[in-house]
Amino acid sequence: MVETIRMEKVDVVKAAGRIDSHSSPELKDAFDLLLNDGRNMLVFDMSEVEFLSSSGVWVLLETQKRARRRSKGDLVLANPSENIKKTLDLAGLMHFMKIFDGVDTAVAGF
Repeated sequence: MVETIRMEKVDVVKAAGRIDSHSSPELKDAFDLLLNDGRNMLVFDMSEVEFLSSSGVWVLLETQKRARRRSKGDLVLANPSENIKKTLDLAGLMHFMKIFDGVDTAVAGF
């Protein structure tokens, strides 16, 4: 399940459960809709994400790359669990992703 909350300048995308090869296309579609609308300041609320597979990691990287191509654009993460952080660390991505402890602080980071 993926939910999008549009704010004035920043959009929050929230997912729940597992992000794997079965569910990652839905997440990609949500990010693509925002990016295609010119919305490039994105927060991904991971508070209810239990698992992130390599296909989910790919969606995050591709989205971040597309968002950063535009002025002041980025994809930042909010509320990832320790397991998700471990997955990102194993993939070598902890230094490339901005991670916040809450959605409010992530939004304020823009």
